[in-house]
Amino acid sequence: MTDEYYMKQALREAQAAYQKGEVPIGAVVVCNNRIIARCHNLTETLNDVTAHAEMQAITAAANNMGGKYLNECTLYVTLEPCPMCAGAIGWSQLGRLVYAADDEKRGYRKYAPMVLHPKTQVTHGICADEAALLIKSFFKEKR
Repeated sequence: MTDEYYMKQALREAQAAYQKGEVPIGAVVVCNNRIIARCHNLTETLNDVTAHAEMQAITAAANNMGGKYLNECTLYVTLEPCPMCAGAIGWSQLGRLVYAADDEKRGYRKYAPMVLHPKTQVTHGICADEAALLIKSFFKEKR
């Protein structure tokens, strides 16, 4: 499978969030070419500001793996992680992070560019236009 395939799966999760009235961000965690976690934002549903797609995905993947370290895993997420999520990604020692759209206002690269684990490989821009359009459409409807 390709990065694009897995990002499309994350975009499906983002669409599910959109339909629930959540900010449309989705994430999947892949280990050994198998999706072990599928999640989306649940901040409104759970009334929890920490219930970002990445946080949900890290927790689900760690439970699936039976351990807290995800150094053999790749996280695909539709938007650049915020500093909170990037911190969790760093603590989980994630092997690889792939995100679609940049978040120029709240992304980790602006506020905490060194927060990821030093061995975490980062790829961005996969399906970026599609992810950005979904988020822009969501906020356009809200305003």
